[in-house]
Amino acid sequence: MLILAQSTKLIMIHLKYSFIILFFVAAACTSGDDKISRKADKLHSTMLSVDTHCDTPMRMYRGGFDLGVRNERGNVDFPRMKEGGLDAEFFAIFLGQGPRTPEAFDKVHLQTLATFDSIRSNVSRNAGMAGLALTPDDAYRLKSEGKVSVFIGIENGYPVGTDISKVKQYYDLGARYITLCHSFNNDICDSSTDKSGPEHNGLSAFGEEVVREMNRVGMMVDVSHISDESFYDVLSVSKAPVIASHSSCRALCESPRNLNDEMLQALKKNGGVIQICILSDYLKQPEPNPEYDAKARELREKWKAMGRELTEAEQEQRWNEISALRKQYVKLATVADAVNHIQHVVDIIGIDYVGIGSDFDGGGGIEGCTDVSMMKNITIELLRRGYSRDEITKIWGGNFMRVMREVQALAI
Repeated sequence: MLILAQSTKLIMIHLKYSFIILFFVAAACTSGDDKISRKADKLHSTMLSVDTHCDTPMRMYRGGFDLGVRNERGNVDFPRMKEGGLDAEFFAIFLGQGPRTPEAFDKVHLQTLATFDSIRSNVSRNAGMAGLALTPDDAYRLKSEGKVSVFIGIENGYPVGTDISKVKQYYDLGARYITLCHSFNNDICDSSTDKSGPEHNGLSAFGEEVVREMNRVGMMVDVSHISDESFYDVLSVSKAPVIASHSSCRALCESPRNLNDEMLQALKKNGGVIQICILSDYLKQPEPNPEYDAKARELREKWKAMGRELTEAEQEQRWNEISALRKQYVKLATVADAVNHIQHVVDIIGIDYVGIGSDFDGGGGIEGCTDVSMMKNITIELLRRGYSRDEITKIWGGNFMRVMREVQALAI
């Protein structure tokens, strides 16, 4: 009995000290996390942080979406930008591609103008929180005033149609980049994802005119979504650095939407920048999931069976159903996966050619960063990996602002 009692006492002492050690280890880890978080807060208070792509204007165009309040819907608004330490956002005007006819071009042009108006009216209503930015200097000034910056881009050159004058018109309205195409080929160039295959084998003759006109007015050429052949054609025509506003690395995630290492090298030679897209499927190869594939196919067929153009309410419902299905079945990539793509770019072409383009409200969002209020988690992961203040400042906007300045300086 004496031996048993002594053994029990020794076990209790061992457990006691084990718990004490675990307590101090946990406390040290928490203290370390707090320290990194405070360091991230300090960084965001001084540097300019820029996200170069969100599709939130789709919500504004449909009406009833106020950027000045914290919304339950969507991924982006001004209060959440403040929470996440995000200083500037590029709000991309995206309108789905329809027929390539004069009548359709007139219609989408009017929708584009209405979306410009919806962005500007949102900024005007919330002038105490935000301002429209047209240059890098505007963004730095607005940050010094305690406001967030609203830049405008256009995703898909479809609204340009075949009218080169639209480039200057959209620039004068505030657009500072155009993504040349989206999921389908258009009159400018071939898409990386058009299932019908190439139409122009790169840039069309009209597309070459568009790139030159964008150079002339000082508008950034966005090569996200375009085919590899189109990408190289753009680099051969453009006299200014280009951007990939929301793309990732094909070496880490096989997708025609991503840039391979040779394209990264060409981008460096051009002086451009790739903004890593935090849409899960472009960061990490989705795991095979036959059940999800079947339900997704069923959902696509359901909406296709409508046999007509969807109303705005139906488009919203369709998007909500797709999002709910993905949330149920798809395991999202993580912040660490996103930073892996940043690291890959740094390894291949250096720190001066990479940034962040979330694609929020267009499918973007990953575990640990599902909306702009969580953007600071990317900074925390960069700090954990040993990135310096200067390096993080470049990633979060310094590199992109450098390109924007160079493009505007080359305008005629």
